[in-house]
Amino acid sequence: IKEAEIIDFFLGGPALKDEVLKIMPVQKQTSAGQRTRFKAFVAIGDGAGHLGLGVKCSKEVATAIRGAIITAKLSIVPIRRGYWGNNLGSPHTVPCKVTGK
Repeated sequence: IKEAEIIDFFLGGPALKDEVLKIMPVQKQTSAGQRTRFKAFVAIGDGAGHLGLGVKCSKEVATAIRGAIITAKLSIVPIRRGYWGNNLGSPHTVPCKVTGK
């Protein structure tokens, strides 16, 4: 899939929720000094087993976030759901032990 609008059509635009995970400034040393750019990390999903992650670097924060959302839409993959702990109801969580902060 080459265009983010295709994802909006098939997964439903309002159903997709995006969350900015991190915005970090990155610098490049040039002969005239330092050039600061901003790197944005965005996660996007529909809450029904589809998840995408996107990263974009740009001169402005808003442009970086917008580009990261488009990249996240293009990288959406289905997530297999299962049980962890108890088997009540329909599959509702990731079917393995997860550790992290």
